Amino acid sequence: MTTGDRIKVSVFVAVPPATAFAAFTEQIDQWWRRGPAYRAAGRSPGAMNLEPRLGGRIFETIGGDERHEVGSIIAWQPPDHFAFTWRSVTFTRGETTRVEVTFRPRGNGTEVALEHSGWTAIPDDHPVRHGQVGSAFLGSIGRWWADLLTSLANHVAPDA
Repeated sequence: MTTGDRIKVSVFVAVPPATAFAAFTEQIDQWWRRGPAYRAAGRSPGAMNLEPRLGGRIFETIGGDERHEVGSIIAWQPPDHFAFTWRSVTFTRGETTRVEVTFRPRGNGTEVALEHSGWTAIPDDHPVRHGQVGSAFLGSIGRWWADLLTSLANHVAPDA
C-alpha cells in the first residue's frame, strides 16, 4: 500500500467564485484536456459531461452511445464546493476514489482547490498506477490534476 492517500492542488483564476464554479461544472468539455492521458476516448471525438446536481454523473461519451462514467456527484453546494467519486477506466466494480473541489474568494479572483483521496484502497499493483507506488504515484496524479486546473484557469481567464 502507499504511504499517502491524497493529493492537493490549487490554481488561482481571475474570476469570481460563481464564475469559476460554473466554468468547472457547466463547461467541463471545453477545458478538460483531450488526448489519451486525460480522456477514455483518447484522440477520438468524445465529450465530457457533468450533470449539475447531487447524484449527477460525470461521464465521457465516446463515439455513439458508449460512455465512461468518471464518477457521481456526492456533494453539491454551488458556488463554493462540490465533490464526486472518481473512477479510472481500469477500475473494477466497487473501486472508487474521491475528489473534493472548493472555490474560495482570494483577492480579485478565486482559488480553486482540489483534493483527490482514497488511494490507499487501490492496490499497489493496480493498472491505474502504471508501475508507480507511494509518493511517485501520488506525484503523477498531482501533476495530472495540476495540468487540468491550469487548463481551467486558461479557459476562464485566457488573458490573465
